[in-house]
Parts: sequence; structure tokens; C-alpha cells
Amino acid sequence: MELEIVQGDLLDQEVDVVVNAWNRNIIPWWLLFPQGVSGAIKRHAGIKPFAELAKHGAIALGKAVQTNAGELPFKAIIHVAGINMLWVSTEQSIKDSVKNAISLADEQGYSSIAFPLIGAGTGGKKQEQVLVWMKETLDGLDYNGKVKIVLHRK
Repeated sequence: MELEIVQGDLLDQEVDVVVNAWNRNIIPWWLLFPQGVSGAIKRHAGIKPFAELAKHGAIALGKAVQTNAGELPFKAIIHVAGINMLWVSTEQSIKDSVKNAISLADEQGYSSIAFPLIGAGTGGKKQEQVLVWMKETLDGLDYNGKVKIVLHRK
């Protein structure tokens, strides 16, 4: 695996797929006002990825599902349930989200993937700690592609 940590905008990365740090998908997406990564995806991709995401129903904490990329130039979007029903992320939910997103990307044959810091926004965890957990998880995975962790620059 080739790991790169960059500053910038997740949606500007030249990769096959991007990861959306989402929730358990219990509340209908149209009742939510997506913030951060999810908000940017909705603004740039349109509603098609979220309408498809709704068809998946509830997502177990730490699991990953794939949808189309809407108007974005990616092959797909991988949505991970990184926060629980109380809108809190945990070390385990973050690590499981990374592991399951990489597994799905590998299964689908994607050669590159970009992650935001899962659980560092709405999930309430400190960016530095999330980065450590994500790197620890990636170090233990076998993926023959390029992985970017994108540190959001305002």
C-alpha cells in the first residue's frame, strides 16, 4: 500500500473512490442537513448517491457501503458508518470504518482511495488522534493500491 497524507479538499483528489464519513443511515438523509464531507458531497454530487444510500437501510457501526458518485468524477463513493446514534465516534468505529472501506475498495478493484479524518468532525474526536488510529489500521491491512488521508484545509 502506498499511503499519502495530504492537506486539501477530499473532492479534489485524483483517486478512483472517496470515502464519506456518514452515520448509521437510520434517519432519512433528506431530514438531515449534511455537514463537512457529507455536505460537500451533496453540494457537488447531487442527491443521487444519497438516494441510493437510503436503499441500503441501516448500516452497522463501522461498516461500509458503496454508491454511485453522482456528478462527481469518481467511480463510486464508499460511505462508512463512523458515528453511532448519539453522533459520537469511537476508536473501534473509526478503525472498523477504515478496514471495511479498504476491503470494499479492494473487492471492487479500485486502485486508489481517499479518506477524510473519520469521526474528527461530527464524531467529536481530535484530528491528531483520529489520524493515529487510521494509520495504525492501514498499517495492518493488505491493499495494493494508493491510499490518501486528506486533512481538510479551510
